[in-house]
Amino acid sequence: MVGVVQRYGAAVTRVRFAVEVEAASARAWEVVSDPRNLPHWDKHIVRVEGVDGGLAEGVRYTTVMSFLSVQANVHCRVRSWDPPFLASIELEGLLEGTVDTTLTSLEGGERCRLEHDVDFRFRGGPLGAFAARSVRLVGGAQLALRHGTLAQKREIESRAR
Repeated sequence: MVGVVQRYGAAVTRVRFAVEVEAASARAWEVVSDPRNLPHWDKHIVRVEGVDGGLAEGVRYTTVMSFLSVQANVHCRVRSWDPPFLASIELEGLLEGTVDTTLTSLEGGERCRLEHDVDFRFRGGPLGAFAARSVRLVGGAQLALRHGTLAQKREIESRAR
């Protein structure tokens, strides 16, 4: 497992986390490429709207987040889509930035490395400051990403059995 946190000034943070998964990239892709699964992995995500037809480059959807009972929308746009290896999502709204998800095949294709690279900032104003404080209270962005990625790993591996 690998975890990295970088801060660019006071407002922008980049977190990365990678883990090896006991499943082929195609099997892992089935799980991580469906944003409707996000509420299973991140307690701040209440629901995902507008993903009925699946994802492709240019597709937009909305993630509804909750920070201590205050809800806000994050609008998402698929920037890059290369199944089963890469997805890049642009975030706009309360949370602005990018989420890059990469799957790399290992050892003959029966295992893979799952990596998330998240470069983000909370939008200014009282709601953004409140959301940022809320994330810090529960351990910070790195802990949230680690927790979510490990939950994905468990789900991928349980489906692969």
